[in-house]
Amino acid sequence: MSSIQSFRSARWVRTANLVLQALLMLTLFAGLNYLALRHSWRYDLIANRRYALSPETLSYLHQLTRPVRIIVTFDENSDDENLARSAHDVRNLLREYVYATQANDAGRISVEYLDVYKSRREAEQLGITAVGDILVICGDKPRVIHFSDLYEIKNRRQRTAFLGEQAFTAAILDVSRSEREKIYFLSGHGEQRPDDVDPQRGLSLLGDELRRRNFDVEILDLNVAKKVPDDAALLIDAGPQSPFTAFEQELLRQFLATRAGRLILLLDPGRPFGLESLLSDWGVVADDDLVCDTGAQNITDDGDLMLWFYSSHPVTQTLLNNKMYLRIGPARSVRPDPERPPEDGLTVTVLAAASPTAWGERSYRLPGLPAYDAGVDVKGTPQINKGTLGIIVSSERVSARSATGALLPFSVRGGRLIVSGTAELVTNNRITVGGNQNFILNAVNWTADRDTQLNVPARPIERYQLSLSELQLAKLRLGLLFLPPAAAFLIAVLVYWTRRR
Repeated sequence: MSSIQSFRSARWVRTANLVLQALLMLTLFAGLNYLALRHSWRYDLIANRRYALSPETLSYLHQLTRPVRIIVTFDENSDDENLARSAHDVRNLLREYVYATQANDAGRISVEYLDVYKSRREAEQLGITAVGDILVICGDKPRVIHFSDLYEIKNRRQRTAFLGEQAFTAAILDVSRSEREKIYFLSGHGEQRPDDVDPQRGLSLLGDELRRRNFDVEILDLNVAKKVPDDAALLIDAGPQSPFTAFEQELLRQFLATRAGRLILLLDPGRPFGLESLLSDWGVVADDDLVCDTGAQNITDDGDLMLWFYSSHPVTQTLLNNKMYLRIGPARSVRPDPERPPEDGLTVTVLAAASPTAWGERSYRLPGLPAYDAGVDVKGTPQINKGTLGIIVSSERVSARSATGALLPFSVRGGRLIVSGTAELVTNNRITVGGNQNFILNAVNWTADRDTQLNVPARPIERYQLSLSELQLAKLRLGLLFLPPAAAFLIAVLVYWTRRR
């Protein structure tokens, strides 16, 4: 027998063949991984493209020039059932943000998951105070996304749409801006201040929340400054105790009209404020009255007024979705001016209102129990918000005319105004109650043009339900109990019979 035909040679040939096959397989897998790494393709097979980012979001992400960190404080193992169910949606969506920016070294997005209880010191350093918050950071600019911002909720519990892309894209755009927008709190008339920690009159908690959302907060006295600063993104006047002068009113009028300014007025009842002419220009009336209500369900044991009636608006949409109430102290009625003729470009909306049983008592300075006097006191009308009495009103002016006066097919940014009939809505002892904080922060975002420039659709949440009768359920149970063992037994018999033959 020759050496070629010997068993030793055959063994060496067989070994070499196996080694060569192993090398070829390793080379194949290495080549496939290289191609997948350098030339990958991704296809979205999920129904309704639930986690696919919109073209608008992708265009923003490709233009990022600074890295962004996203810190999530919950996962699938969270004790809270709602957070645990939401973790899947958040994780899958954020994976798309990371993938969209992985080729952008300058503006890459990274996602971290933080256990607030195990890493309490790190959470405190980041300013995270509650499980369920999501922190978006770029440099030293943070933005908090609350769990309630991620879903559109109806009937208090039923989630109907996922709003994650809207919330995350808006937060990323916010913190990645090079400049910080400034909010000026007006002073000089005994107003509440954002640096005051007093529970009854202070606004320090509101000031802290605004700074956490990448706003600079400053105090402005128009009588001293003689003008509204050029960098003012928003003016807030909270609880003036004395009227504005004609000079100050004209400064505010010019700010709103010629500079498309933004103003939030929080007016206490029984205090003159001197801006009636300005409000009239914007189609708003703030009555000199005191809101009273005979509905026991609308008054707390402490005498606070509960507001449940809202219009559909960016400021109130979260309150509507989550069935949240506003809890306020004494208030005056604020409503659209009924005598003002319709004006193109001016939109006046009652954001929050007292119940149809409420009225504005004009004789509140007189002694005795208040009682509604028809023709004297202010009452809601059925034609406006089903007879509810307005407490908080917004007014927005959009210019959309050509030089000839014809309407243009596009709109030009105009002024925005929100007037509240109470300033106690945002004081330190009330801002954390009910939906108060949510409302004022939404009002700030809307007036400052945050979260309103995105055209990102909400993703509907589809639910599938398997309906089985009791008999069908019993058959299914028996089938799962006996079919798998029977199938295994038949396969074993088949193998045995084959080997016997």
